[in-house]
Amino acid sequence: MERFTGRRALVTGGGRGIGEGIARRLAAEGAEVIIASRTLDVAQAVADEIGARAVQVDISDTDAARAAVLDAGPLDILVNNAGFDDPGFFGETTPDRWRRLLDTNLMGTFACTHAALPGMVEAGYGRILNVGSEAGRIGSKGNAVYAATKGALMAFSKSLARENARYGITVNTLVVGPIDTPLLDKVRASEHGPKMVAAMEAGTLLRRLGTLDEVAATAAFVLSEEASFITGENVGVSGGMGIGSA
Repeated sequence: MERFTGRRALVTGGGRGIGEGIARRLAAEGAEVIIASRTLDVAQAVADEIGARAVQVDISDTDAARAAVLDAGPLDILVNNAGFDDPGFFGETTPDRWRRLLDTNLMGTFACTHAALPGMVEAGYGRILNVGSEAGRIGSKGNAVYAATKGALMAFSKSLARENARYGITVNTLVVGPIDTPLLDKVRASEHGPKMVAAMEAGTLLRRLGTLDEVAATAAFVLSEEASFITGENVGVSGGMGIGSA
């Protein structure tokens, strides 16, 4: 399928993990893809493989984030995937740690979206996908601030969907559960890694981890014309996490 021929897409955090998977899928389906990443060499390696363009940007710097999006030119698709986690029980965290999470997971997403919207409004077309987490929907022990940022993304997406539907722009949140990414290999290698991964699997109704291909396929559908009547939604890719036991 080439559902995105003639479309230009920017994927933040597209050099690794979920962002890389989405970037690869969009490029495979014909999109002109720009991969934005803090680490240029990682993004460039992926870009060279899939015929994309790589740009270096730390989206926690809102001025740099805006500049990167504007330099990319008019966008049809924006995937706000860049983000990070900083686990710790809330009572043991500090305001500096809160700000780092807020600056990347929220302020960076705000800046990229704010820069991309005018072009989409002018074109009368746009697809915005914010990559969230089940932590934002059901909470996460030891990850209160991270969960708060992901919960805020859902409210942000719904509000943008209400504001911009009249311009032919859809806005949705991809609510991701435990996915088998390279980052999870580091968890597996830790002292309690196997137990942690087993707990993640047990937290889903399907009793397994999701794959990058499953996330990318869902993202591609939501961003395609086949999903043109879907906006303001939290689209779960989490094996049924958070809806009860099997």
